Amino acid sequence: MRSVILSTATRTLIPIILVLSIFIFWRGHNEPGGGFIGGLLAATAFALMAKAEGTDRARYALYFRPRSIAATGMTCALFGGIWGGLQYGAFLKGMWPFITIDESGEKHGLPFGSIMLFDFGVYLVVLGTVTGILFALEDSLAEDAAGAEDGPNETGADGEGDRRWR
Repeated sequence: MRSVILSTATRTLIPIILVLSIFIFWRGHNEPGGGFIGGLLAATAFALMAKAEGTDRARYALYFRPRSIAATGMTCALFGGIWGGLQYGAFLKGMWPFITIDESGEKHGLPFGSIMLFDFGVYLVVLGTVTGILFALEDSLAEDAAGAEDGPNETGADGEGDRRWR
């Protein structure tokens, strides 16, 4: 059953949630937040879309398969950790190749390095994992609903049988 109110609200809320997700991701690199919370917010946006518009529409909007997103995130996180290990011999050592320190001790440059890459990897892992689980649950519910519409079968008169134990 589709709700016009939920569909309309979703079109407004999804961009807001995704922008908030990116903001929390960027902010969390120096303050509370980061990849985990940002990824959860992004997954929430796609979960809302799946409820309002259907799982197929949410999959289309996500564009990449959730497993591919999670695998890419894991690669980024591992590379972010190994980067410090290769340079200084310590796994997850923070590397800041675009920041310079002048004579007075002031830092200048772009604050992007191994920590940001690790956080981005966590963001993608959480986004891919949570959306994959949500889509699998939605698909399972859709299959159960389709099976219940088929009518009686060998499991019982109502088609339920021992489904609760699966």
